[in-house]
This record gives sequence, C-alpha cells and structure tokens, in this order.
Amino acid sequence: MEKRLTHIIKEGVLDMFFIWKEELKHVFRDQGVLIFFFLVPLAYPLVYAFIYNNEVARDVKMVVVDQSDSYMSREFTRRVNATPDVEIVQVTGDIEEAKRMLNEKKAYGILLFPPEFSKDLHTGKQSTVSLYCDMSALLYYKAFLLSAMEVSLDLGKDFSAANNPASTRELQEITINPIPYESVTMYNTQNGFASFLVPAILILVIQQTLILGIGMLGGTARERNRFHTLVPISRHFNGTLRIVLGKSLVYILLYTVVCIWVLTIVPRLFSLPQIGNPWNILLFILPYLFASIFMAMTLSGFMTTRESPMMIFVVTSVVFLFISGISWPMHSIPPFWKALGYLFPSTPGIQGFIRINTTGATLSEVANEYRLLWIHTGFYFLTACIIYRYQIIRSRKLIHRRYKQLKNKREIDFTD
Repeated sequence: MEKRLTHIIKEGVLDMFFIWKEELKHVFRDQGVLIFFFLVPLAYPLVYAFIYNNEVARDVKMVVVDQSDSYMSREFTRRVNATPDVEIVQVTGDIEEAKRMLNEKKAYGILLFPPEFSKDLHTGKQSTVSLYCDMSALLYYKAFLLSAMEVSLDLGKDFSAANNPASTRELQEITINPIPYESVTMYNTQNGFASFLVPAILILVIQQTLILGIGMLGGTARERNRFHTLVPISRHFNGTLRIVLGKSLVYILLYTVVCIWVLTIVPRLFSLPQIGNPWNILLFILPYLFASIFMAMTLSGFMTTRESPMMIFVVTSVVFLFISGISWPMHSIPPFWKALGYLFPSTPGIQGFIRINTTGATLSEVANEYRLLWIHTGFYFLTACIIYRYQIIRSRKLIHRRYKQLKNKREIDFTD
C-alpha cells in the first residue's frame, strides 16, 4: 500500500512537470498568447504612462466675455491668465462669439463678467462671475474652476483690504484672512491624473492579459483536439491536480517577470508615487496573481475557439475599472455593481495595491482586501479543478464512445 502511494505521488509529480513543459511549449509557440503574456503587459503600461505623463492639464484655452469692461474685470482676467492652468486666448463682449469659439474648439471655457460686476463690488454688493466649460474633459473643468476660485479669493481679499484699511499690517491681515488655511495634497503631490489612475491600470492589466492569454490557450486546445475537449488524450493528463498545478506553475513563473516590470520598473520610469514596503507589496500581489490565474483557467474551460476570449473579455476592462472604486467612490456605487465587483480579483487587488503602494499602508491595514484575495484564490482553484475534472471525464466518455463505434463497425464488417 505504501509503495503504491509512493508510486502514485511520484507519477503525479512527473506528470505535473510534463504538463508544465508542454504548456510552456504551447505558450512560446503561439504568437497570439505571446502578445497577451508579454507584449501587452510590456507596452500598455508605457502607453498609458506616456499619455498621462503630464499629470495635469496646463494652459487650457479660455475666452473671456467682459461685459463690464472695468479695471476689476480686467485685473481678474489678468490674474486668471497668469495661472499655469489657463490661457486666455481672447477677450470679447459678445457671448455668441464666445460660443462659436467653443464649438470650433478654439477655446474650452468661457468666463463671463456681467455689466454690473464692478458697480456691485464698489457699492458693497456681492457680484457673480459665471464660468462655462466644455465637459468633454473633466481636467478642463478642474483647471478653469480652481484657477477662477483662487483668483476670486485673492482678489476679494485685496479688494476688502483696500476698502477697509486697518491701523496696522497685522490687523489688516487678521481682517482679510481671519482663519488662514493651507491646502496639502497627500500622496499625490502634483494632484495629477497619472499618479491617480495608472497604478489601477497596472493591476488590471495583469488580470486581463491572463484571462485573454489563458483563454486563447484553452480555445486553441479545443480546436486542435479531435474530440474538441480541453484536456488532450494522454496518460500524462489523467489527473486533475497535476493538470491545474502544472499549467498554473507556467503562468506564475512567466508573470513573476511581468509583475516586476509592471509594478516596479514602470512606476520608477515615470516617477509615480511608490512609498509602500516592497515586502508588503510582494505578499499582497501573491494571492492576487494566484486568484487571477485560477480564475482565468476556470474561464478558459468555456472557450470553444481562439477568438472567444477576445470577443467576450476585452470589453470588460473598462467595466472592471469602473466598479473597482477608483474612478468613482465605492460607497456611491449601487449595491449590485459593488457585489459584482467583489467577485473578481481586480477590485480588492486595485484597492489594496494603491493603499500599500501609494499611501504606504501595511498588510494589516488592507486585511479585508488581502483576506478576500485568498478567498478568491481558494474559490477559483476549486472551480478550475472542477472544470478540468469535468473535461477529463468527458474525454474518457468520448474515447469510450468512439471505441464502441469502431468495435461495432468491425463486427459489422466481419459479419458481412
């Protein structure tokens, strides 16, 4: 009994490494899989980082409609134009002309001064400056709004100081600025878009390329198999664990290199925030990688052709990013979409990685996300085993059915 058990374990280990070797050959012989496993993870982070490398929008074009034509309106315009985010391209008194410039994309915002702007200020009334923005890009709105607000506050202080002079400079400062404040941007010092979004994209790229690459391998295996099953007809593939572990070992080894590039080198190349402890990041990425691999292996069991993953999963990247709680606060996402998001490793993976890498959190501070990733790992490992076990049984049945058909045919031929 002991010898038999030892023989079974030895045979399983040898078969696992045989499957590992065969899967490695399939990966490097398939150009489509190589694109998903290497070219996409290597190129996509660079493309996104280059696109958002400027971090913030600078010199966004604005047209001013100055119906007041006063010193105060011109001073307001001058100060807005002096900010790094806004460039005044034209000052006009006709709102229709400003609208035409927006329609022709010669400007992306309108700053409107009403005729009574200066009069209201000098008579002690509150005046209104209207801001209109082309919302085709939120960064335009952010640049216009922040610049106009800062100028409005500064000009208001200066105007208040001129109209209400105090006896001393200290008293004057208290009068115009009774509660001094300072805005400090934590973790994202430039308040930039790349530092905010790119780390989430880096994590998502790992999951999506695994799904597409492993799904393509599964579809190819079905196309090449004479019975169109996921598991080839071979004595080496006669066990569930050896198949799942042998294949997953290939993906883990390959994506160890990919993760080093995506999560370590790319952020350094573009000076993205990286203040997390490397060991914490490593320990956190480990279950994320396992969960993504086993989920991809589970999904590959439903792929019938090479093209199936491209048709099904490419469009999910944007959905996964939206429901991850990065582009929109998690507490504001409807319960259905929030629950759906937590079915995939990308949601806790993105949230936990950003908190560790960008804000310096420890594993204990992302315990919920870390625990959920290990739950994903266990769940998708079981589903992958179920899928491959079903494929093994199905292959046996098809072989047995084919054998009976050939046997019956021989008996008929012999009778004839």
